[in-house]
Amino acid sequence: MKRAEAAPPQELDEAALLHRVARGDRAAFEELYRRTSPWLAVRLRRRCADEQLVAEVMQETFLAVWRAAGSFAGSRTAAGGTGGTAVGWLWTIAARRLVDAFRRRAHHAEPPPAAAPQPVAPAAEDEALVTTVGGDVGDALRRLAPELRDVLQAMVLDGLSVRETAVVLGLPEGTVKTRARRARIAMREELA
Repeated sequence: MKRAEAAPPQELDEAALLHRVARGDRAAFEELYRRTSPWLAVRLRRRCADEQLVAEVMQETFLAVWRAAGSFAGSRTAAGGTGGTAVGWLWTIAARRLVDAFRRRAHHAEPPPAAAPQPVAPAAEDEALVTTVGGDVGDALRRLAPELRDVLQAMVLDGLSVRETAVVLGLPEGTVKTRARRARIAMREELA
């Protein structure tokens, strides 16, 4: 373990970098940011087309990482996947911050009093879904109830665990499991 503490940040995995960040190591934080910010920005842009909002979420995410790195419960030996890894923890924070930003924006948005109803454009996530999943599967997925589709998208397309999905969507884990089961049953029926 002494060797990992003496190693330069470029030689460490993300979990070891987070452990150093928890001790206030700025070089480790800079390396973590250098490594993770490009893919994090890409994933956020898949869910939000507003560059300013993505930039705000990125800033809030890395501020939270700096402040809460000590609460990362992952293992230094965890590798691959997002279940309990440093990368999964980071994505969970970012996704949660994006949901919070959407909620803030919706709360502060006031429709004009005499506004005529406008045709609803498809959500950015639905457009991304069309390009990601096509054919019968894509059609079946788009016909799911939004709450079922959100859970299935988070768990299958984004690769989040039940726990991470619960955090991102602000739901109890049991609700996520139930909705995932209902979504799978509905998909099976649609595709039969």
